[in-house]
Amino acid sequence: MVEIEEQTGAQLLVQCLQNLGVKNSFGVPGESYLAVLDALHDADIKFTLCRQEGSASFAACAWGKLTGMPGICFVTRGPGATNGSIGVHSARQDSSPMILFVGQVNVDHKDREAFQEVDYRAFFGPLAKWATEIDNVKRIPEIVSRAWRCALSGRPGPVVIGLPEDMLTNRTSVEPCQPIEVAEAGVDLSQTDALTRILNESERPLILIGGGGWRETGKSAIQRFAELHNFPVSAIFRYHDLIDNHSHIYVGDAGVGMADHLAKMVKNSDVILVINARLGEAATKSWSLLKVPYPRQKLIHVHACDSEIGKIYQPGLSFHSNPNQFAQFLESLEIDGKNLTQRTSWMTKGHSDYLSSLLAPPQQSPVDMSAVMNFLRERLEQDAIITNGAGNFAFWPNKHFCFGPKQRLLAPQSGAMGYGLPAAIAAALAYPKRQVVCFAGDGDLQMGLSELGTAVQHGARLIILVLNNGAYGTIRMHQEKKYPSRVSGTNLYNPDFAAVAEAFGTKGFCVRQTEDFAETFEKAYRSKNGALLELMVSVEAITPRKTISDLRSGH
Repeated sequence: MVEIEEQTGAQLLVQCLQNLGVKNSFGVPGESYLAVLDALHDADIKFTLCRQEGSASFAACAWGKLTGMPGICFVTRGPGATNGSIGVHSARQDSSPMILFVGQVNVDHKDREAFQEVDYRAFFGPLAKWATEIDNVKRIPEIVSRAWRCALSGRPGPVVIGLPEDMLTNRTSVEPCQPIEVAEAGVDLSQTDALTRILNESERPLILIGGGGWRETGKSAIQRFAELHNFPVSAIFRYHDLIDNHSHIYVGDAGVGMADHLAKMVKNSDVILVINARLGEAATKSWSLLKVPYPRQKLIHVHACDSEIGKIYQPGLSFHSNPNQFAQFLESLEIDGKNLTQRTSWMTKGHSDYLSSLLAPPQQSPVDMSAVMNFLRERLEQDAIITNGAGNFAFWPNKHFCFGPKQRLLAPQSGAMGYGLPAAIAAALAYPKRQVVCFAGDGDLQMGLSELGTAVQHGARLIILVLNNGAYGTIRMHQEKKYPSRVSGTNLYNPDFAAVAEAFGTKGFCVRQTEDFAETFEKAYRSKNGALLELMVSVEAITPRKTISDLRSGH
């Protein structure tokens, strides 16, 4: 490497990140990486100060999913690292690029159980794509470059890097890393004829899409191909925004709470083309829709990561390819019209059933969420970004909102509570001119309620919809199914959420009846500092289509 002016390891690290194009980072300060905070003082990288490391790592995870660039998070050693691990797990399951930098004890203190010491390779090894430490200041450019490429290549995901405190203050004159372009895996053209033949013979095909690493070119190519030849498309769990849900090809999301019509389509299809998606628990209803390991359907699996192909289901045809490359390749295939009539009928029914599934029945609740969603489907802006954490409340944005071509969904495949608010903050900072709406449950929001301070401090303008039913709704639902009428450990005593929002410096409203929602939403929209709307919903309306009474009676 070319020798340059001497600087500290922390300064070199920050210079590397600047060269890679990093504009924002998230974190909670700690003495173990004070040198990095000092280096950020003079850098063009914003440090978004969060209240808890779990929220900071959620925000970085969401940033990676939204922008396609690794989300950057800094946390301190020990408790900071273990708190931050939830975002690493979420990034892994979301296939979201992310780098978590963790302060570490001095190099010569390691393996002595020094204050707050953790073996990060052992702790994060099962969660991250790569977990490592930088013990030698001269290796910072090498390891940061490798981490960046690792986070983005194949199946995107999280990387964890430990930063010993003394390494960050050591000085060096090595050159910082340079911008990196990550190559995309191409398509094995020798299988063109086999793929074309299978698709031409199909009468009841289904395309499943998901995962990270998509570009606009790939998403557009998939939609053009499917619309031209009438191939129905389903997005896997919480990847609704990969395709225009209004298109006649879209048949719904293959995820938790899968609609009956889609489950039947998966089961009754004759060809399933899976592009960049894991055939996991949510997409297969706990592996019950497709026979393991050899499905009855002709299975074609395409993935950027070779280890995902054949992980559970053995495909008849497979492509180790990036989704964007494969999507553009699809457009070159010669698809004949031999079975177009059958495909069209199959697809049309699927889309019609999907549109019907969007409309939930009126709810037995002070605030009727069915009516609220009817309003939001018409009112939200065409490039709105919706976020949510985990809980039964998430059925509303996930099952009863139709995502347009420019709208985005940030929601955790890991089912992590507390994700929605930090994700919304990340979205608002990444795209300050776009409308950001966070759906949260009362229990979900309290996993990171203090991040309201983060939003106000950094000027993240959000609209937060808190569905307050006084319970951990998902667990209560399962409790009523297995132990009817024996409520234990699932009721919540909640604060006045609107008052809490006001205390943090944002507008707070409490909506007690459906008729007041539209007007209150407009007030929230006009608020310069964003707003929180507490929606009083009944725990009896435990899901959009089931009440607690239904569950207790076995319906």
